[in-house]
Amino acid sequence: MKRPVLLILFFFLTVPLLAQVPLAVPFEVDTFKSELRPLMERYSADYGSVDRKFSTEYSPARLRALKSLYAGWLARLDALPYESLSKTGKIDATLFRNHLQREIRLVEKQESNIVEVSRLIPFAETVFLLADSLREFRPVNPQQAATQLLQLTTKIEQTRKQIDSSDVPSAKTGKPKTRRTVARRAANIVQSLKATLKNWYEFYNAYDPLFTWWMEQPFQSASKALDDYATFITENLVGIKSDDKTTIIGDPIGREALLRELAFEMIPYTPEELIALANKEFDWCETEMKKASSELGYGNDWKKALEYVKTLYVEPGKQPELIRFLAREAEQFVVDNELVTVPPLARESWRMDMMTPKRQLVNPFFTGGEVISVSFPTNTMTHEQKMMSMRGNNIHFSRATVHHELIPGHYLQQFYQERFRSYRQFLGTPFWWEGNSLYFEMLFWDLNFPKSPENKIGMLFWRMHRCARIIFSLSFHQEKMTPQECVDFLVDRVGHERENAAGEVRRSFAGDYSPLYQCAYMLGGLQFRALHKEMVESGKMTNRQFHDAILKENAIPVELIRADLLDQPPAKNFTSSWKFYGPSPGK
Repeated sequence: MKRPVLLILFFFLTVPLLAQVPLAVPFEVDTFKSELRPLMERYSADYGSVDRKFSTEYSPARLRALKSLYAGWLARLDALPYESLSKTGKIDATLFRNHLQREIRLVEKQESNIVEVSRLIPFAETVFLLADSLREFRPVNPQQAATQLLQLTTKIEQTRKQIDSSDVPSAKTGKPKTRRTVARRAANIVQSLKATLKNWYEFYNAYDPLFTWWMEQPFQSASKALDDYATFITENLVGIKSDDKTTIIGDPIGREALLRELAFEMIPYTPEELIALANKEFDWCETEMKKASSELGYGNDWKKALEYVKTLYVEPGKQPELIRFLAREAEQFVVDNELVTVPPLARESWRMDMMTPKRQLVNPFFTGGEVISVSFPTNTMTHEQKMMSMRGNNIHFSRATVHHELIPGHYLQQFYQERFRSYRQFLGTPFWWEGNSLYFEMLFWDLNFPKSPENKIGMLFWRMHRCARIIFSLSFHQEKMTPQECVDFLVDRVGHERENAAGEVRRSFAGDYSPLYQCAYMLGGLQFRALHKEMVESGKMTNRQFHDAILKENAIPVELIRADLLDQPPAKNFTSSWKFYGPSPGK
């Protein structure tokens, strides 16, 4: 089929834009009270001080300082008279304790990770001690420091020779002594050491003439030795070229760690139950895809229909206009259906920028918030990359995601977070951020936002994608799928462009996101949907009351939002028990 250019133009011109509203219209202020608020605000300030003072990544001093901070606040929290707290106070105490306990576990995990790679970085202590000296403002002896760096360089070279001789692949297994994931951690730490050493050097360099006289050459040698060693580890132990920006390694955490993360996020299901849930939701999506495919004349072959929808993209240079149009269309839908309060300032203060080609390697689609970053090809990309980007960011895929990123999604969330219960922001969970945005996608579907089969396919594609995220991320972290198998799964099962699928998996396992982040979209969405049934479909609240209340809670686990709305404060020894998808997911 040919692209319906006239239909696309008609699409742009026929939906009215929101009328301009004066920005000075008053908006309510935060009047929520909690006995924990002063403590949580003080903790946030204390954490900021420790984080900035002990800024050397991976250093023992930083880990000790953080562990002491968390333990001290946990003891203070445990001393509070819990039963005499208000409902909001009990919710905050539960949130705060959950946060502190998890932070202590994360520090302990980082300590064990460092021990695991210590054989590969026996020289790290030298750099950490130099950073400690600077942090404590101790005078530096340039001649002694030069000797330390020369010894550091020698130690790095000796370690490299030892690794080269002892980490050759085993004759029996063909595998190196050090696992790739451990080697990748070591390479990352070495690069961090290089940055730490540079920061130490630049504090004194040129400001202390004697320091520069002694240190210039030893510093250059040590910095180069660290860089070369990181390259050596990456190429020989990890098994990829140092300039390889596409190979995906990841670091699976295992089933037991997944269970701990699920408990922290207040999701009372096992990984196996969640995968079964995702497959059940995927089946629903596939049924609806076939219906939309039949409307377009492709019968049950929904992948052919999907391929057709991918051809409906705007010309290069026109994507910002499309995004603005789709944003206003979604805002109008929210207003017409009285879904949530959108303050006038919120309608007019979001911004847009274009995503760099480098960022598109790890995020081939949009990111949102106050600034929506638009992913679309540039002149520097190959022809194949340009086509994949345009196909993956076509009109109907974009229509299904703009409201996820802006209003009523991430931008409106952020707007409320900064104005209501802002002291809870450090507790933020993706099961609230991403779950709420995905929930609104579901609600838009239920309220007939998609008007054409193309619209439906655009929305269903992303819904399938969120099901797939649960399956591939939980499988990866249990070492049941490799990164490449995850890419293939997204291509074969969901219909992603291969470059886009690789970017999605790379983003998932790069280490910038928590292990459950990719699960949070669909699972959080289903939590909000179950809560909507309890509170709105039962007649207890209107849509607007319900959605406003959620936004004013700030980004906390949905089970505790439910506790607030149902006026059921958690017990002191609270553990998650809300089976929002029924007792047996997938059945």
